[in-house]
Amino acid sequence: MSERWILAPGDVSRVRVVVTALAAPAVALGLGLLIQPERELGALSLFLLAVVAAAVVAGMAAGIGASVLGFLALNYFFTNPLHTFDVADRDDVVSLVTFLVVALAVGWVVARAIEERTRATRREREARLLNYVAMKALSGEPLERVLGDLAGALVDALRLSACEIEASVGESSLHARRGKDGAGGSPEHVRIARGETAFGELVAIPEVGVQVQPDDRRLLESAARQIAVALERTMLDAAVADAREEAERSQARAALFSSVTHALRTPLASIKTAVTSLLQDGAHHGPEQVRDLLGTVLEETDRLNLLVGNILELARVRAGALVPAKQPTALDEVVESVLHRMRGRLAAVRVRTIVRDTPEVSADPVQIDQVLTNLLENAVQFSPPDGEVVVSVAPWRSAVRVTVTDHGPGIAPEDREGVFEAFSHGHPGGSGLGLAISRAIVLAHGGRIWVEGAPGGGAAVSFEISVRDAEPVEQEAATVGEHT
Repeated sequence: MSERWILAPGDVSRVRVVVTALAAPAVALGLGLLIQPERELGALSLFLLAVVAAAVVAGMAAGIGASVLGFLALNYFFTNPLHTFDVADRDDVVSLVTFLVVALAVGWVVARAIEERTRATRREREARLLNYVAMKALSGEPLERVLGDLAGALVDALRLSACEIEASVGESSLHARRGKDGAGGSPEHVRIARGETAFGELVAIPEVGVQVQPDDRRLLESAARQIAVALERTMLDAAVADAREEAERSQARAALFSSVTHALRTPLASIKTAVTSLLQDGAHHGPEQVRDLLGTVLEETDRLNLLVGNILELARVRAGALVPAKQPTALDEVVESVLHRMRGRLAAVRVRTIVRDTPEVSADPVQIDQVLTNLLENAVQFSPPDGEVVVSVAPWRSAVRVTVTDHGPGIAPEDREGVFEAFSHGHPGGSGLGLAISRAIVLAHGGRIWVEGAPGGGAAVSFEISVRDAEPVEQEAATVGEHT
């Protein structure tokens, strides 16, 4: 807070009133005796000025006291006969009485004006303080910082020794204290609550020997209500966020269940059809037909086994159970090993490699092997017959980038972020598990993976692994990075 608010005290001490009421007429008397040694009533203006000064300094009571004492001093020192309270001249009586009436009226008017100005200033400063409290309460800043700033504002505003706020929201306990350490005056406790919900307590500790005034107590209660609003809002925001997260999880579980069910049903249906055909009474199958049907059963069984294995693998990676065993790894050697192992499955396409001199990266070679295998299987699946698949390995800043490019139908820009979700349909014909597993592995290495369009059509899937060891990225993080 850039400005310190200092609120005028509500009550002026009696000692101050008495001293001011005595001192102001005394000063006027001294000046009057020096200026007018003839002891004439021309000193009236000095005593009237003293009344105004007393009312300004110490309020209405001091102004009235100064009026009466000034009246007596004028009578005793400036009215004949001197040094008595008798008045010989009738005109002097009129002058003294007029002075007393005017002095009382002036003292009252000045005191009321000062009091109204003080009250208005106090209200303005209270409003500004409460506005600051409301602004901080709704700022969205961390609650610990908000409560600390509010405690500091109250210390400045009320001239407290210290201010302490204890509150709790859900399972979180919050504590903030500003001001001096050590003992203070008698603490004022204010409950922080909203309706029937209690959040905690605000404790105002004044200076030693000072009591919290009623106006200050009301200000503390207003501040406590604003704090309660902020805490209630935080509690409701947390409840809404939890409800939204739970709804999203439920929706994701339902979608995953539906996709898994569909993905499992297809190979099971093919297996059942083939077996039913073999077991059908009266059906005559030649050796070739039996071989084809059994081949279908074997193929669909392998597909089913691969699907279940991928689902389990993805669950392990996302749960953090598959921690990379990192070691210095040459990605170009991993690419060469994968291409050699997959040469049978890659026979349907032409594979071209572009490998530049690259440094070793900190990675698990077995897991990176799986990433490359998944990307190449996708590229082969979506490439046209005798199409070209390009695998490139190149250094990029403090990482090594690997890109697998096919010339198939490609992926629409709006679908590129979603293809890394399990059972997505951004890449038609596949379950999406391969890319989902690949992303999970790359994120576990602290890298990034994304999809771009390929020149001339098709899709290019790239991933980067840092040369230095990198912290893993949250599995829920965005998939598509910035590509420059």
